Amino acid sequence: MEVIAGYVEHIIYRNTDNGYTVMQVVAEGEEITCTGSLRFIEEGEFIEAEGNFVSHSLYGEQFAVEKYEIMVPKDCHAIERYLGSGAVKGIGAALAGRIVKKFGEDTFRIIEQEPERLAEVKGISEKKAREIAIQAIEKQDMRKAMIFLQQYGISNTLAVKIYDKYALNTYQIIAENPYVLAEDIQGVGFKIADEIASKVGIHTDSDYRIRSGILHILLQASADGHVYLPEDELLLKAATLLGVEQTYIKNQLLNLMVDKKVVIKAVGESKVVYATSYYYLELNCARMLHDLNIVTDENQEEITGRLKKLEENSEIALEQLQYEAVSSAAQNGVFVITGGPGTGKTTTINMIIKYFEEENLDILLAAPTGRAAKRMTEATGYEARTIHRMLEINGNTNADSKGMIFERNEENPLEADVIIIDEMSMVDILLFSALLRAISIGTRLIMVGDINQLPSVGPGAVLKDIIESEAVHVVMLQKIFRQASESDIVVNAHKINRGEYLHMNNQSKDFFFLEREDVNVIMKVIITLVKEKLPKYVGATYNDIQVLTPMRKGMLGIERLNIVLQQYLNPPETAKKEKEYGEGVFREGDKVMQIKNNYQMEWEIRSKYGIPIDKGLGIFNGDMGMITEINHYAETVTVEYDEHKLVEYSFKQLEELELAYAITIHKAQGSEYSAVVMPLLSGPKMLLNRNLLYTGVTRAKKCVTLVGSEKTIQMMIDNSDEQKRYTSFAERIREICF
Repeated sequence: MEVIAGYVEHIIYRNTDNGYTVMQVVAEGEEITCTGSLRFIEEGEFIEAEGNFVSHSLYGEQFAVEKYEIMVPKDCHAIERYLGSGAVKGIGAALAGRIVKKFGEDTFRIIEQEPERLAEVKGISEKKAREIAIQAIEKQDMRKAMIFLQQYGISNTLAVKIYDKYALNTYQIIAENPYVLAEDIQGVGFKIADEIASKVGIHTDSDYRIRSGILHILLQASADGHVYLPEDELLLKAATLLGVEQTYIKNQLLNLMVDKKVVIKAVGESKVVYATSYYYLELNCARMLHDLNIVTDENQEEITGRLKKLEENSEIALEQLQYEAVSSAAQNGVFVITGGPGTGKTTTINMIIKYFEEENLDILLAAPTGRAAKRMTEATGYEARTIHRMLEINGNTNADSKGMIFERNEENPLEADVIIIDEMSMVDILLFSALLRAISIGTRLIMVGDINQLPSVGPGAVLKDIIESEAVHVVMLQKIFRQASESDIVVNAHKINRGEYLHMNNQSKDFFFLEREDVNVIMKVIITLVKEKLPKYVGATYNDIQVLTPMRKGMLGIERLNIVLQQYLNPPETAKKEKEYGEGVFREGDKVMQIKNNYQMEWEIRSKYGIPIDKGLGIFNGDMGMITEINHYAETVTVEYDEHKLVEYSFKQLEELELAYAITIHKAQGSEYSAVVMPLLSGPKMLLNRNLLYTGVTRAKKCVTLVGSEKTIQMMIDNSDEQKRYTSFAERIREICF
């Protein structure tokens, strides 16, 4: 590490989101270009910085700052330069000169201790003198807090959030209870708070630590899809995490209940524990669902007559369950259609739309992901949007906001008579709550989905629980229609779902199995299929051929597959810019995926002339796109998503992206690809189940190719055990409705 000290001559570039800055520093008469997260540095300031000189391919030698300290200017020239730089609002170069001429090297002491004396300088009133003093002191307080937080290993970005939240109380919070940071501030989890507490000297059996650890375990459980944990499981996990006796944990669990941070419910002879917010999410969703579920006195003969007319006009003959579905949609405020591939869900939705159009009702269509919404639009001919976009997601949240904020809610509901949501199996309890809040009583809610697919990535099992509650009218479509029955993708999907073995003799036109037992041979087969064979066979580019795998790790996990596939599908070229990140590299032309919800990320759609024609907020877990540009000067990566949405990521935000030549089957929910390749050789039994295989196979439109072991595939079909999710939404619905 090297050290430089000098004046900030000029700030060339600054990213306001993450504080990344490029600036010129004059050190010992030499101009040095410095880069780094330098949010608090202003022109004219004197800094001492630690870092390393690096050679940039475009911009030459730069000093990459790792750590810095803003020094108080000591000589008259330095003080005048600082004050005249605009660092203190209301003081320009001329006024700075007069202040320093009057007070000399005593200027900063005067500003801090005797600010009224600034009024002795021509052009400064008593009011302005006070304003200058307040600003200078606030800046000094903030910088002191930044330096204080840095000693605990807290990054500048996180330090800003902490100081914005607590201001001068920061010192007390860190000294007494740093665990509160995990509750209050996005980006600070239990582990970071625990590291700070360890450095401060807080004991491992501290009440604060145990309480924070319990909440952390519940938060982790929600990331695994659970809404609650059995008390015994929670106590065991907390004891392992914290290294303390379960007795201490049980005591603090009761204290958390008294403080309304958790809800403890008796279930038979045992107990279950919820984070309070998740308990009331389920309860409030149950109440809102009950309020919407109004059964209307529609005349059955009139419904029958209108349906017959629609069948004649559209030349579509509905089978009995489809007929019942349209009729039920007309009679129930809340209604569910479920069924596997090829059972006529799309035809049923189209007939429901036509039926309500006859009544001149306003209809909204939506789905959880951009790809699912696009498919819904293509299938119905009506515009479908993502649920987030329909609810008008608002990115103008507070820095410490941990959830979604939508413009559409109970005070500003959706203007519609009928709302149809597709791919409901992907909707978690958080998004469902936001959706219900935006629906007025009297509006019909129709939910469509396949309960045999994998559950949502987020917490809950909403569709499954609604069906299990038996409080809402449900039609389960079962008949496979003739056209669909000609597809072995559809036929085999239903066989998998019924637990039947597949005839994998490769006599099919759209379902193939290649028996291979060697990992390296499987890898070569995948490359040949994706790069050469399948694009011609299905008439698509390699970008619409998706490799799906059960696992992240391992020889056939996505981490290794993506490195190898990138090498063959998008190899290095002189014209393609790259950015090294982690153990890999991002390259222009790469297929990538967003791996976390970012409600504040801006996107825009541009005309062919580059003029923005639409803008919005929100890029979500599972969204897939392509890297179109890497800009090393601005340190940004531009990704184009579906519907030509362009999103600019700073280099600091690349943790939100990963290569997507291969993705997990779980991440493929709601999407459909021209062709799917699935390597299936070995893996944990808990993961390799029927549910997972069914979901993977049903992602393909034109062709599925399984590569690997027939024994593994048969084992997956036999394994009907799904990973248990702790949810109680069905119970909450029954409590309110019956």
